[in-house]
Amino acid sequence: MLVDHALELPLHWRMPRLEARWFIDEYEKSKDKNPIILELAILDYNIVQSIHQEDLRYASTWWKELGLGKRFSFARDRLMENFLWTVGMVIAPEDGKSRIFLTMVYALITVIDDVYDVYGTLDELELFTDVVERWDINAIQRLPDYMKIYYHALYNSVNEMAFDTLKEQGINVIPFLKKLWTDLCKAYLLEAKWYYIGYTPTLQEYIDNAWISIGGSLVLAHSYLVNDHITEEGLHSIQENYSDIVYRFSVIVRLANDLGTSSYELKRGDIPKSIQCYMHESGASEEEAREHIRKLIDSTWKKINEDQMAKLHFS
Repeated sequence: MLVDHALELPLHWRMPRLEARWFIDEYEKSKDKNPIILELAILDYNIVQSIHQEDLRYASTWWKELGLGKRFSFARDRLMENFLWTVGMVIAPEDGKSRIFLTMVYALITVIDDVYDVYGTLDELELFTDVVERWDINAIQRLPDYMKIYYHALYNSVNEMAFDTLKEQGINVIPFLKKLWTDLCKAYLLEAKWYYIGYTPTLQEYIDNAWISIGGSLVLAHSYLVNDHITEEGLHSIQENYSDIVYRFSVIVRLANDLGTSSYELKRGDIPKSIQCYMHESGASEEEAREHIRKLIDSTWKKINEDQMAKLHFS
């Protein structure tokens, strides 16, 4: 059992707290278990779980007061899932602020993704993208009412996070965040244009845009802002050049997401995903396309590992 579990997925692909929960159950079955170690492991797990529950309560209150879940009935209301992703990203129990902020970001991304994918007209989406790029609350008069509501929520939430950074670290991150949200909306807009004209991009065209539309770079940037030691140089580096690891991380998340959800997303009116793009480009069957995407994920992981190993210095 232990060997099978260890070989199923690499450790760095797993969520540490879920892995701990699984191992507690397995260790409890062992004849050679140390009762004190087991008791401490259970106590630690329960303490961390209670911290996570408190973080979730805070995020849930924010989401309820924001009101987007009720007002945008067409959009996915998945705050619990959004929070669970942050638990996998932000492991340290004391980093609750990061988990809360990232849950807010994930929730905002989920709603606007659905606006671009299944609800907004192309004219509305072009207007909204322009307003986000301007980052001017006075520009929202051009938007339909439902977009005004979302833009207010986005503008106020992001500005609140930016004010928190300014207050604690003395750095104005609004220009930085504005660019990231604009990049995301422009990527969504390109996908919407493809959908409206019935265009199926090549796989490379799709990846060149989809690694941004998955939102990974935006989420990682927000997580950097909660760090206690951000610098102007660090912000400039991220803003000017997305690093290779951010790009590759985003590609992996996008392709893995496509493997799991592309059929559902196509049914609800989304654009062709990586699987369909490869099928259209190469004439491959769906299973052949899925295998090709899995190989792309594996090769991208290898590049990440190679890059990280190259940075290590061995004596």
